[in-house]
Amino acid sequence: MSDESRASTVRLSSLSNKLIAAIIAVIFLVEIVIYLPSLAMFRATWLDDRLRVGVVAARVLDAVPDVMALPRSLTDRLLTSAGADAIVYRRAGQSQLIELAEPVSPEVVVTADMRQRDIGSLMVGAIDTLLAGPGRTLRIIGEGDIDESLVEILMPETQLRRDMIDYSRNILLVSLGIAAVTAFALYMLVSQLFILPIQRLTRNILSFRQAPENASLILSATTRRDEIGVLERELSAMEGELFSMLRQQRHLADLGLAVAKINHDLRNTLTSAQLLSDQVATLDDPKVQRLAPRLVTTLDKAIGFAQSVLDYGREAASVPVLAPVALRGLVEDAAFEARVAGHPDISFDNAIAEDVVVLIDAGQMGRVFVNLLKNAREALEAAPQRAGAQIVVTSHLVGADVNVWVTDNGPGLPPRARDNLFVAFEGSARAGGTGLGLAIARELTEANGGQLRHVDPEEGGTRFELVLPVDIHSQ
Repeated sequence: MSDESRASTVRLSSLSNKLIAAIIAVIFLVEIVIYLPSLAMFRATWLDDRLRVGVVAARVLDAVPDVMALPRSLTDRLLTSAGADAIVYRRAGQSQLIELAEPVSPEVVVTADMRQRDIGSLMVGAIDTLLAGPGRTLRIIGEGDIDESLVEILMPETQLRRDMIDYSRNILLVSLGIAAVTAFALYMLVSQLFILPIQRLTRNILSFRQAPENASLILSATTRRDEIGVLERELSAMEGELFSMLRQQRHLADLGLAVAKINHDLRNTLTSAQLLSDQVATLDDPKVQRLAPRLVTTLDKAIGFAQSVLDYGREAASVPVLAPVALRGLVEDAAFEARVAGHPDISFDNAIAEDVVVLIDAGQMGRVFVNLLKNAREALEAAPQRAGAQIVVTSHLVGADVNVWVTDNGPGLPPRARDNLFVAFEGSARAGGTGLGLAIARELTEANGGQLRHVDPEEGGTRFELVLPVDIHSQ
């Protein structure tokens, strides 16, 4: 993904957009929860207002003697003020009716009993009125101002529904205003506390990833004490360490390249010197015959050192191909290559059982065993001549692993070699060595899922222990 497409994706899915959408959605959810009870109370208040007009009409009826009839102008005025087609007043088993001059015969009548004031009934009635179609007539029932008296009002539902729609529209506009103001206020607050710092961290990570060698891109941490402040300080420290590490690795790579070039030329020069020394060794001069072997040995060591440095520099981090390998046969081949098998002065004992099968890369682990056996042979050859020099390879199972011991009865490792045994160029146990063999051996062993370490044997000498994974399918 290119930088432009990545930046576009970040803009489209930014936290600020998600935050604003979330705030508005939450506010509307809250308004929806509040809206239905509010609409129900609006409808109840509207119906109570009509009932109060009916109560006034009932008082008027009480004030007029039974022998007299209400003037038509007065009844029309009462009905018009209530918006009703008829008003019925019931008391003590008697009913009094006020209706239009031309009575209306409604087709669909819906009853609203205002004596039931629970919120559930009010909400159901409000929803029914809001979703109803035109043409319905509403029958409102409520208590009068005298005990055991009732007032009923018969009126079209259209006006109530129209007022409820207007009320809902006002609620929606108010909700939009509240949502906009609240979203803006919360956005400004959260943006300053969280969004802007996270955007700053995101831009820094993207920029530093493109140019980690640029020290000016290292994040300057703030003094915040919360989680974002901790993140800023840790990111700044990580970028500083990464910058230093990359710079050090670049210097080491440049230095290694220069050393490799110098080492290559030095090896060629030493090879030429070795050829000349071989020719000098054929001369009959006694002094030449006495000094020539030392010269040849010195040149051999120098060439070997140069070659080992070149080999270490070319060492590739290839991925091991793990496969079941018979461990005894692998050790036999390594002993032959390390010139341990058949040695005239050193006895070799391969005590690994025939049925031990490990899951390793045979090529890489073969190099490890060759190195260990070669080191043991060279240690025994450099020691004072004595009878009984031997190298023994043994193994024993420990759970899902096999522990392999490569042991010799030589003089053991000097203290200097023990301290830096697996450190390149520092862990050599003999004079003139590079210390690369054991470093490479440990890297290869760990790459194959095993371990390589030095163990002090009780009987003296030197012992290296390898822990290798057993092939479970062969068990």
